This record gives sequence, structure tokens and C-alpha cells, in this order.
Amino acid sequence: MNIRDQADADSNQDIVTAVLRREPNIDFQTAFAAGLEGVKDTEVLAIAAQQGRILVSHDRKTMPSEFAEFIINAQSAGVIIVSQKLPVELIIEELIVIWAASSAEEWIDRIAKLPL
Repeated sequence: MNIRDQADADSNQDIVTAVLRREPNIDFQTAFAAGLEGVKDTEVLAIAAQQGRILVSHDRKTMPSEFAEFIINAQSAGVIIVSQKLPVELIIEELIVIWAASSAEEWIDRIAKLPL
């Protein structure tokens, strides 16, 4: 199954736009499209999981612990934590490589930080 991504509300939406420009076949939903603005981390994780989307977030402080709590009782499509210190071009490249080189099943209940 193909990877589908979901940007968190704290994510740089320019990243979503740039990824889709480079690879239009990627299913990468913006936080705005998913209605995630102001939504708590646990609910964001639940929405992403219900839609089978890997959550892409800059939230390195609270998201890893929220993710650990979430997967105790539910299944996640995965989380990718992206450092805001990384150059945008590198983030775009890494997300495209992840989409091209892995399957959605490989990301179930997995959290990873970029760069891989």
C-alpha cells in the first residue's frame, strides 16, 4: 500500500506544497484540509490513524510521548518528526525518498526523525 502523509498544524505548509510540486503522485494532506488547527496531539494522531496517514510534525517536544501513549491502545500509521533546523530542500528530498522506497505497512506504529 502507498504511503499517505498528513501535515501537522505546526508543520511548515510550504514543505507540503514543495513535495507535491516535485512529486504530484504523493498523497500529502495539509493540516488546513484536515481541520487540525488547534486540535490536541492525541486527536491529531487519531485523525491521521483513521485515514491511514503518516503524521509529519515539527513537534519534537510533546509528539513522541503522545505517540507512545497513543499506540498503547490504538494503531498509528506512523509519525515522522522533522527538525525545523533542517534545510527545506533536505526535508522534501527525504519525504519523497520515504514515499518512493517504503510501504505504508513498514510505518505502522513507528516513529522516526529526519534525517533518517
